[in-house]
Amino acid sequence: MTDPARPPLPPFTVETAAQKVRAAEDGWNSRDPQRVSLAYTEDSRWRNRSEFLTGRAEIVDFLTRKWAKENEYRLIKELWATTGNRIAVRFAYEWRDADGNWFRACGNENWEFDERGLMAHRHASINDVPISEAQRLFRWPQGRRPDDHPGLSALGL
Repeated sequence: MTDPARPPLPPFTVETAAQKVRAAEDGWNSRDPQRVSLAYTEDSRWRNRSEFLTGRAEIVDFLTRKWAKENEYRLIKELWATTGNRIAVRFAYEWRDADGNWFRACGNENWEFDERGLMAHRHASINDVPISEAQRLFRWPQGRRPDDHPGLSALGL
């Protein structure tokens, strides 16, 4: 069975790439591994930090483990560049571990899409920085970031 297209489709413009980035942010902020996995090709290949994944089943397993560990996860993504079927993104997310320690993870992703708008490749480099509760910047209710919440550039990140 062929997956349905997930617009916007490549080749991307700056506007359609920004829409794709926001859709990805919204999906990840749902913290629903199955839902998120549907944005990727069946055989999608990932590098996430030091992990290498292939396919949706591995993506679901990875995200399930991730969100079991990263409590109160809130993510902001921002378009960095785009050309053809590729998008470069910078992002930050905040999370709390089981002991109550807060972190801000900052990173960059390179994405490559197929003709249906599904991500075929994702390469992510990420660093975690310990922060205090008072240093948190992402304070919206769990789920989708409100449209009026500042993005990374506006927050000085």
